[in-house]
Amino acid sequence: MAYTPDKPKLAESSDELRARIPGWGADLDPKDRPSVPKERFDPGASEARWEFPARQPEKWPRERSNEHKFLTPVFGTACPPKGLSGAMRKHAYRAYSEGRAAHWLLLLAADRVDTVESTLRSFVSTRPDNPITETGVLGEFTHHGLSSRLRGQRADRVHHPLDPIIVAAPWVLAGALAVTVVRRAAHGRR
Repeated sequence: MAYTPDKPKLAESSDELRARIPGWGADLDPKDRPSVPKERFDPGASEARWEFPARQPEKWPRERSNEHKFLTPVFGTACPPKGLSGAMRKHAYRAYSEGRAAHWLLLLAADRVDTVESTLRSFVSTRPDNPITETGVLGEFTHHGLSSRLRGQRADRVHHPLDPIIVAAPWVLAGALAVTVVRRAAHGRR
């Protein structure tokens, strides 16, 4: 038994396990295993016409796990790393292996930073985000939002009080920051 001074029992032999557990070891004999033909190495079975697949060109240095020798032959290019969030992602891949919690926590934090960067970027564009139409708030009033939230056994009912805070907080903070900047600029001119 674990955590006691007693000597642990030795592992049971195959015969003892087979006698105690019905069907134990049924797949030990290769002829009884359905996957054995797939496990045999037969280069002609795959019908591949290459030794190693053609590699996709790397237009910029991609983030990659430090456990892998090289980048996979095909990879996504839809969202290149940029800004502070991109630097955080690159650091997560460069400094920590995928088995470490710090790697994944940094990637999660980079996602949150990316949303803030995107919101701030929308403020300086010619078409800023519209939180009223783009978050579905109007649907709450036109498609029975409140009654659907209160009726039934919805799993997300616990976080309903937090939804307005999560959606509105970035906008309120950005507005407060803008007011502070304008006030300081106006105060500096006096």
